[in-house]
Amino acid sequence: MTLKSPDRAALGVVYFTVFLDLLGFGIILPWLPYYAATLGASGVGLGLLFTAYSLAQLIGAAILGRLSDRYGRRPVMLMSLVGSMAGLVFCGLASSLLSLCLARSVAGLFGGSISIAQAYVADVTSRDERARYMGFVGASIGFGFVIGPALGAGFIALGLGFPAVAFTAAGLAGVNLLLAIWRLKESKSRGTTSDRWTFAAWSNALRQPGLARVLPATFLTTLAFVSMETTFAFLGRDRFGLDNLKFGLVLTYVGVIMILVQGALIGRLTKRFGIRRVAATGAILMGTALAALPLAPALTGALAALGLLAMGQGLVVPGLSALTSRLTAADRQGSVLGVGQSLAAGARAFGPLAAGGLYDANAGLPYFVGGALAVLAGALIHSVGAEAEAG
Repeated sequence: MTLKSPDRAALGVVYFTVFLDLLGFGIILPWLPYYAATLGASGVGLGLLFTAYSLAQLIGAAILGRLSDRYGRRPVMLMSLVGSMAGLVFCGLASSLLSLCLARSVAGLFGGSISIAQAYVADVTSRDERARYMGFVGASIGFGFVIGPALGAGFIALGLGFPAVAFTAAGLAGVNLLLAIWRLKESKSRGTTSDRWTFAAWSNALRQPGLARVLPATFLTTLAFVSMETTFAFLGRDRFGLDNLKFGLVLTYVGVIMILVQGALIGRLTKRFGIRRVAATGAILMGTALAALPLAPALTGALAALGLLAMGQGLVVPGLSALTSRLTAADRQGSVLGVGQSLAAGARAFGPLAAGGLYDANAGLPYFVGGALAVLAGALIHSVGAEAEAG
């Protein structure tokens, strides 16, 4: 159902659920590259660790989205949170790179809370307001990435080991599950999905002219961002002397900028310039920042490029989600948004291995290639046409 006046209390629970989910993920993020290095990971090995999560999410996101169309958002969200908690527990128990990759795979398979939250927003908001409320989902993600790495950096300063941090994140996931059981309401009726199989959702989505551009742009922008996300811990270490504590603080800085853009600017900008132009501009900003990042002579220059990258990411992610939703029928929101998340997960599955290999060859290559992909995504978004603005 689509409501003219959204239930703000229900949306608040959804935003807080996403925030807590990403908070748990963010806490361990500063640790992962360095803990993987202690287990013998090179650039490719680090890429493999990120790929393990995303390859599983590639499979899980579209399936979870379709299940949420058929059985409702609430039960699938609860299932996703149970899986996230289990994956974090397994991370704390992992003692080798292989077992850590398997643990991340479990977490990725159930890592569908974002696409379900986006479908929930689509259920209860009008098309005109959707970009703004999708931006709040992005801001919730940003808050998780700000506070999570900051807490992770604090744990590092306290001298706690990776298992303690992973178990703490699992505890937060458990609190999140209890909150969702208690407060999360259902937003749609059951049994309204029009796609019988997950592959049908992919095929139908990619045959629609607008979605045939927006969904590949989702893949490309994610692939571009992953090039930085995977390798900057090593670039920062090799070029600027960053350790895991400082890396956590850099992630916090990036998250703050994303929150400001997605929480305060995206709604105003899309009202004035339109979703398509804002999303395309965000992709171009990403491309420019990525190309500039490895050329920075000092950490201050790198931070400036990272700030520009965070601004672009903050514009393009909710913009693409809103465009996808506008171009999708009401009874297929979960399925198609799940396809979008699966494509993003596919980029996160392939991207880390590619970025790690490129980094081993030359430290600047992941950033130059990622910048070109982001610019290509901007061109695709710009070419969507007026049907996306009209909804």
